Amino acid sequence: MIIVMRPHSSDAELDAVTALIASLKLAAHVSKGQERTVVGVVGAADDKDTLLAQFSQLDGVESVVPISRSYKLVSKEGRQARSVVQVREGISFGGRTLAICAGPCSVESREQLETAAAGVARAGANLLRGGAFKPRTSPYAFQGLGEEGLKLLRDAADRNGLAVVTEVLDPRDVELVVRYADMLQIGARNMQNFTLLREVGQARHPALLKRGIAATIEEWLMAAEYVFAAGNHQVVLCERGIRSYDTQTRNLLDISAVPVLRALTHLPVIVDPSHGTGVRALVLPMSLAGVAAGADGLLVEVHPNPAAARSDGPQSLTVSNFADLMSRLAPVAAAVERSLPTPALAVR
Repeated sequence: MIIVMRPHSSDAELDAVTALIASLKLAAHVSKGQERTVVGVVGAADDKDTLLAQFSQLDGVESVVPISRSYKLVSKEGRQARSVVQVREGISFGGRTLAICAGPCSVESREQLETAAAGVARAGANLLRGGAFKPRTSPYAFQGLGEEGLKLLRDAADRNGLAVVTEVLDPRDVELVVRYADMLQIGARNMQNFTLLREVGQARHPALLKRGIAATIEEWLMAAEYVFAAGNHQVVLCERGIRSYDTQTRNLLDISAVPVLRALTHLPVIVDPSHGTGVRALVLPMSLAGVAAGADGLLVEVHPNPAAARSDGPQSLTVSNFADLMSRLAPVAAAVERSLPTPALAVR
């Protein structure tokens, strides 16, 4: 269930609510907004009707909302207002301005990353994406530059006025990646790595959670619930395609997941048309479709020379391709009452 406190309720009233929750051997998850505080109550209760009555009588409580879904904290039943995840000043997911994450699949060199960062920043991206740690199907494929890649990401992003989003693979690396990145990405292969989900939850750092290649929407939201339940309420969902029997595309990008999620959860959702299709020519139309369907942003792979990319070259846009995408995206964004980021002032 969700307990909604009255506007400007006191700390003492909130403490009384959380104390009662603890006495009932339940867990409390407190989320403080500008005007209201919401408390999620998680755990098995013997008599829910009695529980509702108990909380309703406490001072400072405005309403008590029973949640029927298995994912409670991320459910729209408990929070009608859509969440906005602030990555850093001026860059967020879920507001009127779209979040555009762009950059190479893998960090390969300083020159490659700087060229990509400068190009996507000029075109209007506000986050630099790139993999310092790479989960690869083959153990012999390029695995990333590790901490050196993280340093290159941070340097290139700072020079070009961008935030950094990058993947963390191992729970033991969360603290390291937090030092360099503004946002932690949990990849499709790790969507149900529950140890990693808890560790990212405890880090309280903005997190981008990708859908697993064979995951249902409910399983995906339950993964988000793990992060929330561990204390991190800054979660963004990323639709990146699910496995299909058809070989014309790498995956099947589920655009319908965007409006479905908007009906089920208050979390922001973005679309990854690069992994979702695996085909460069399809990235632009699927980007437009994703934003038209209500996505809060995009995650796009951009490489200065895709033919020489050490991973995912066939789906990567060139810098000029990405600039074209952004120009074509503007009228679609306007049609759904969204806007594109303003190009960073730091760009030379």
